[in-house]
Amino acid sequence: MLDNLTQRFTGIIKNLRGQGRLTESNIQDALREVRLALLEADVALPVVKEFIAKVKEAALGEEVIGSLTPGQALIGVVNRELTKLMGEANVGINLATVPPAVILMAGLQGAGKTTSSGKLAKLLSEQNKKKVLLVSCDVYRPAAIEQLRTLADQLKIDFFPSDVTQKPQAIALAAHDWARKHHHDILIVDTAGRLAVDEAMMAEIKDLHGALKPIETLFVVDAMTGQDAVNTAKAFGEALPLTGVILTKLDGDARGGAALSVRQITGKPIKFVGVSEKPNGLEAFHPERMAQRILGMGDVLSLLEEAQRNVDLGEAEKLAKKMHSGKGFDLNDFKMQIVQMKKMGGMSALMDKLPAQLAQAAAGAKVDERQINRTEGIINSMTPWERSHPEQIKASRKKRIAAGSGVQVMHVNQLLNQFEQSQKMMKMFSGKGMMSKMMKSMAGKKFPGMR
Repeated sequence: MLDNLTQRFTGIIKNLRGQGRLTESNIQDALREVRLALLEADVALPVVKEFIAKVKEAALGEEVIGSLTPGQALIGVVNRELTKLMGEANVGINLATVPPAVILMAGLQGAGKTTSSGKLAKLLSEQNKKKVLLVSCDVYRPAAIEQLRTLADQLKIDFFPSDVTQKPQAIALAAHDWARKHHHDILIVDTAGRLAVDEAMMAEIKDLHGALKPIETLFVVDAMTGQDAVNTAKAFGEALPLTGVILTKLDGDARGGAALSVRQITGKPIKFVGVSEKPNGLEAFHPERMAQRILGMGDVLSLLEEAQRNVDLGEAEKLAKKMHSGKGFDLNDFKMQIVQMKKMGGMSALMDKLPAQLAQAAAGAKVDERQINRTEGIINSMTPWERSHPEQIKASRKKRIAAGSGVQVMHVNQLLNQFEQSQKMMKMFSGKGMMSKMMKSMAGKKFPGMR
């Protein structure tokens, strides 16, 4: 996510190292690079001009205090201005109305409205503990109704049936009546999209808005469309009283221009961002955290929140005790770590929230999602006894496990060797005084790859 922009900003800050203070000259040079970085990221030109002017005004005269370098001082200014550009603070969903609160989803075809409707329903159901009803008013694309129905079934969210012979407004009003009678807190209405903004589509969604009087009208926009996303959002904003934006497919956009432009151009807050195709791949948008991610600082707060939601604290405490004692840690625990990581979006999602230097170090370790999935498959092919006694797995068992998981015996050997090394490491660190002994034994020795 936003990789190109992060790399450019990191390079700009590095170029300022070693200079005593921020001056008009070095600020001017740095801002020239910032301007190019933003334009390459497909940020709208008016937004770039205004942003650069504000950063320059704020940076001139900034003193380098204490141990701060000019690079750190400038990054502080850029961080503040980026946060302001994207909205300063998270704006949550407004549910302050008589139930059911209606959320109307608008946007072009292919932007991800239907999947975003399902993800939003899951988020509001799990995090806000709300009873949610989903309905599709897209009668022009028969697969759209079935897609939302299937998604609702998978997510265990209530679904109001509709078909292509009905009028969108009739479907919406019937769903609203059903939601009210069956005590649903929220009704999410998925609407039809088009390949371009046209009068017929706008008239239809205006009628839906007038009939339903939604508390939230969210514009769903594909981040990968760059400046076109902003222009489309502006057109929708002129036709509808939008209350916010959902930016989808941000995980596939290395540029990120839409994220930086859409708030400034439309005047509407980005409320959520789509960060993966998974059902839990919708996150609340926090401008200050996104600014930190762009500048390579990572997003530790979101990472902690994700852990609190998805990690079983009781199991994590048991695992921590095993790791501390160096006893009882087996392949069941190994698998549990993989499952917990998957719940948090997988390795790529975790690395995306790490500070740039840590993420680069982790990437250098060549951690592969496919390898992680293969490891889980190998463990699943073992019997409960084998998982608890990995040291007893001999040749015949290895062949059976490899066949069951669709891998070669060498892959099973690799996993068992890695696990054995992990056990040895834990025992080494759990013993009293072992760390100091290890450090003393290494003193003065040279190791391969070290100077």
